[in-house]
Amino acid sequence: MLYLVRHGRTDANARGLLLGRADPPLSAEGHEQAAALGAWLPRDARVVASPLRRTRETAAAFGRPVDVDERWIELDYGDFDGLTFDEVSPDVWRAWRADAGFVLPNGESLLAVGERVRDACDELADEAHERDVIVVTHVSPIKAALAWALQVTDAISWRVFVEVASVARVAIDERGASIRSLNEHAPPLS
Repeated sequence: MLYLVRHGRTDANARGLLLGRADPPLSAEGHEQAAALGAWLPRDARVVASPLRRTRETAAAFGRPVDVDERWIELDYGDFDGLTFDEVSPDVWRAWRADAGFVLPNGESLLAVGERVRDACDELADEAHERDVIVVTHVSPIKAALAWALQVTDAISWRVFVEVASVARVAIDERGASIRSLNEHAPPLS
């Protein structure tokens, strides 16, 4: 099974900021979410994480070795990193929604994210067929991995919502990948 985990909350997430390559730490709530995920997810799974701090802190709460893979890094929002949704022009949102190849100023496109994530998923598929693999990553790479599993285009990104500290499960067998769940949450620790 491939477990796609969105990192725990950061203060920037809580404020509704676009958070791409900026590298804030988890908030206190995010650390609690990470601990709950660590207690809930399979203990013998391999853990892979994006190189950004919020994913590495989430994965560290699992108490096992973590392999860092650059391909799981968040979309580069370029000039828009750190802005609120309302600070981005409606024209930019329309252009971006109309074309997955649209490149944000000094950033990257959804197509570029999809390409690197599909490569990472292809590399993990055989292993995830044999054992549990947990990938701690971000919104855009999770959406790209779901597109890979469904064998659809990266345009699906605009039709999927991924919650903070949530888990999507993708089963992989001899027939291929199938999505088993989306936006699951670990029960809070008592």
